Amino acid sequence: MIDEIHLRYPFMGSRRIRNEMAKKGHNVNRKRVVRLMRDMGIGAIYPKPRTTLANKAHKVYPYLLRDIEVTYPNQAWAIDITYIPMAKGFLYLVAIIDWYSRKVLSWRLSNTMDTSFCIEALEDALKHYGPPDIFNSDQGSQFTSTEFTQKLLDHGVRISMDGKGRWVDNVFIERLWRSLKYEEVYLKAYTTPREAELEIGHYPPLAG
Repeated sequence: MIDEIHLRYPFMGSRRIRNEMAKKGHNVNRKRVVRLMRDMGIGAIYPKPRTTLANKAHKVYPYLLRDIEVTYPNQAWAIDITYIPMAKGFLYLVAIIDWYSRKVLSWRLSNTMDTSFCIEALEDALKHYGPPDIFNSDQGSQFTSTEFTQKLLDHGVRISMDGKGRWVDNVFIERLWRSLKYEEVYLKAYTTPREAELEIGHYPPLAG
């Protein structure tokens, strides 16, 4: 039940999760909730520093996933970009995830935030899994670019974009980023992009 509540309300900490459980008839000591959350590797997710660079000249699509229950694979995919720190400098990692299975469908690393590595990840996911019904992203210029959106439209995909600051809409990828960084990235000091790619590629959720 803790995981279920966390997925629905990822911003809740142990106290609020304990209160939510009590509303459902499960009276659990808060210390037990804290311990269980620690054992499960989950915690409240807070807004990350803003890294999305919008382009006002690009078309922005409406958000389609509000109050939608995702009940089957390929119903909805999500994409996001995060920083990967290295011994010197950093790289960018993009990943596409299936909302239903929470499986990472494809990912790519790049030393720039251009559109090409996002398109490569998209093409890879489409090739191996076919098109989803809905594709959700933030309003970053990579995802609003004509080159990227046209690729989705050509496959009959409905495009969904988060409103500004709606970081919670990509909660599954936020959880992936947190786990990846604490279980892999922060334990290493990658010296080259190739080393980073090889090591990250061995991380189970991204290993395929």
